[in-house]
Amino acid sequence: MQRPGGGADWIALTGDQLPVDEATRWAATPGAGAVVTFCGIVRDHAEGRDGVVGLSYEAYEEVALARLAEVAAETRRRWPVVERLACLHRVGDLALSETSVVVVVSTPHRAEAFEAARFAIDTLKETVPIWKREHWAGGSDWATGAHPLRPVRMLERH
Repeated sequence: MQRPGGGADWIALTGDQLPVDEATRWAATPGAGAVVTFCGIVRDHAEGRDGVVGLSYEAYEEVALARLAEVAAETRRRWPVVERLACLHRVGDLALSETSVVVVVSTPHRAEAFEAARFAIDTLKETVPIWKREHWAGGSDWATGAHPLRPVRMLERH
């Protein structure tokens, strides 16, 4: 996985395990009094499905990376105090309890860090072309909660 350069955003899609601890440490800066880390975890059930044993994620990589960068930019537009922001997502096959997505936000104060992190993960889920296939003992299928993707700035939240 490509690590962030000297910039304040870390955007990545990877088949490797997500570096949650490293991303959290990276987000801590001398000006940040708060770092919020959100992790999405593979669970054993989904909407209308019990017995899930794993997931597979596929992405339209070029567009997904561009959209992740748009999510970061829009988050910064709404919360200019954001110090660092990471949006990292897995692709490929994941087992139960593995981390599928990480959003990390650092700001001077906790309220903005929580708000910005929630906006970033919610917007990522609604705008980035990443698809989830659920696997269970009797087979597999695409997740039932699929919805059309929207542009990043289409919905005003804050």
